Amino acid sequence: MIASSRILRKMVTAATVVTALVLVSNLISIRAQAQSGSVVKQAYGTTADGVAVDEYTLTNAAGAEVKIITYGGIVTSLKVPDRHGQLANVVLGFKTLADYETKNPYFGGIIGRYGNRIANGKFSIDGTEYTLAANNAPNSLHGGTKGFDKRVWTGKEVQDGGNVGVELTYLSPDGEEGYPGNLSVKVVYTLTAANELRIDYSATTDKTTVVNLTNHSYFNLAGNGAGAIYDHLLWVDADKYTPVDATLIPTGELASVEGTPFDFRAAKTIGSGVRSSSEQMVLGRGYDHNFVLNRPADNSLALAARLYEANSGRTMEVWTMEPGVQIYTANFLDGTLVGSSGGMYRQGDAICLETQHFPDSPNQADFPSTLLNPGETYQTTTIYKFTTD
Repeated sequence: MIASSRILRKMVTAATVVTALVLVSNLISIRAQAQSGSVVKQAYGTTADGVAVDEYTLTNAAGAEVKIITYGGIVTSLKVPDRHGQLANVVLGFKTLADYETKNPYFGGIIGRYGNRIANGKFSIDGTEYTLAANNAPNSLHGGTKGFDKRVWTGKEVQDGGNVGVELTYLSPDGEEGYPGNLSVKVVYTLTAANELRIDYSATTDKTTVVNLTNHSYFNLAGNGAGAIYDHLLWVDADKYTPVDATLIPTGELASVEGTPFDFRAAKTIGSGVRSSSEQMVLGRGYDHNFVLNRPADNSLALAARLYEANSGRTMEVWTMEPGVQIYTANFLDGTLVGSSGGMYRQGDAICLETQHFPDSPNQADFPSTLLNPGETYQTTTIYKFTTD
């Protein structure tokens, strides 16, 4: 009997030790996950032509969260804290894949092959003329009728310490939307431990082509559905901008921002200039212009713009390797689109800060070149960094 009791006590002690070890292991695993963040992949839906779309949810240790779908590489949600630590989604979007397919004014998408406008939907390379879809008549806009924002990409989870992300790849075949060359594209979205959304773009081609990639997220730092962004403070490191004609194609001039509504070298509210009667503001129906950034000589990553919203205390810094940023104040939202917030989106409900090369560069010899040749690699990075005061 005594021997049996001793054996039983040993068994209980061993079981207790095992249970304790399991609990410790689980706690270590949970703590490691909390410190490193997580990537969760799940089905998002199926396109009208039967292609499956996935959603990747990136969450960092601080609780910031980004949702990205493989349809268009669209950022559907981006939650960051306010000064009190309360999270809010600061980008516009839809609730369903069907809405993204049929109604989307480029919310959150990867834009390519060529972000922005190309005059009359035509350009030439080495004497050969290429014709694109005039989907923004008379011009071509954001890659044509079915640009990169309307293609299904291949996704792959990426994790590196406290940073979490998704790698998206797409092969754009020779002749797609009128562009030459088979273009192999990779875009990596990374949510860092420091509440940065980093976007790394790269591409190669087997035939000389033009490439200008960007992301078209619509930001409102007060939160998705919070109303107009005209009281946001904006600073832009740009002494010049590119004036446009009546079809929003640059005239070729690099004009000084001095004395114009385009001077954001000292931070000011967006609304202070958006209703200006200047010809350029009338043509754009607000801001829809490329700003010529003051770039470092080595074209390295540099601070280009800063956006601030006082009620939430949120600040968004834009760091980029690109020579320009297209600032667009959602001028064409007219109240007909119901967003993920449940409300209707109206003019001025967001601002886009699209880092890129200049519009119509293939037809403007004095603009930075967007040509990509075989054997070269297109590579650029933009970071949207979120902090609070």
